[in-house]
Amino acid sequence: MSTPAIDVGWGAVVQRVTPRLNGLWVLLGLIAVMALLPCIASPYALMLMLPFIGYGITLLGFNLLFGTTGLLSFGHALFLGVGAYTAAALTSKFGILSFELLLITAALASGLISLVIGALCVRYTRIFFGMLTLAFGMLFHSFLFKFYSVTGGDQGMRVLRPLLLGMEWRGGKTAFLTGPFYYYTLLLFALLGLAMWRITQSPFGLHLRAIRENANKAAYVGVQIFRMRLAAFVISAIYGGIGGTILAVTTGLADPELAYWTHSGNLVFMAVLGGSGTFAGPAIGALVFVLLQDFVMSVTQYWRFVMGAVLVLLVVFMPQGLSGTIEALVRRNGGR
Repeated sequence: MSTPAIDVGWGAVVQRVTPRLNGLWVLLGLIAVMALLPCIASPYALMLMLPFIGYGITLLGFNLLFGTTGLLSFGHALFLGVGAYTAAALTSKFGILSFELLLITAALASGLISLVIGALCVRYTRIFFGMLTLAFGMLFHSFLFKFYSVTGGDQGMRVLRPLLLGMEWRGGKTAFLTGPFYYYTLLLFALLGLAMWRITQSPFGLHLRAIRENANKAAYVGVQIFRMRLAAFVISAIYGGIGGTILAVTTGLADPELAYWTHSGNLVFMAVLGGSGTFAGPAIGALVFVLLQDFVMSVTQYWRFVMGAVLVLLVVFMPQGLSGTIEALVRRNGGR
């Protein structure tokens, strides 16, 4: 007797087994385009891209906490401040100019601080987690603002030009930032993006998504909820510290406003704008935010009102963000 043919749906099986590379390719494609910008763009446009790189790296970590784990932090700018002031202290007070050492120290400082803060915050979820992170962010901002003898107060701390790979690059500040520093940080962005993709596609990332969907069921099957959330919090903080270091070197200043709660709101805005449900969405949101803010500020002094209106329209009409909306349109047209 012949065996009847059975359609096992191998296409669906392969899609489940093989990780989707769409988000990774989008991010790497964006970075590849940015690598060509110095050939065609003005120095001003390249200077705009440096904050985007810093925010892009920060949002890779922020999205691990928000998009993958489901924990929304309202004080994540704290770690931008940690990275910036670490770079300022090392360069201006200790004379350490190695950019690699600045990055490593900022990552370690952010990781250690987040380990303490996260141990208290990740025990809670939803609004309680958000309020706790906001409180710690405000405490850190108050410390930066009030302890003038240590942090420089409202004037901040100066960040000296670092050495890249132990080499001192000659020329003016603009030539340094739009030349070797630009390509260095762009390569760092790509490497950290690959590392974050590996994290999200690993069993660790699967556990985080399980926690986001249903923490009780995840705990029932043996997932260590507290440890996983704390690990995600620490990793996101390390990415934030690295991003803060890049922002501080770009501006030459570590400012207490980097750690202010409105800056944390900007990070949430970028993630929602690009689409926190996708891998490359928050990075795209950072790019659009930087360009849009620069344009609106050049047109009107009421740029905050315009940005707020954009956020309202985004939440109402495009709740999935730019990336999620485009992906949905592509799937719909593909289905037709």
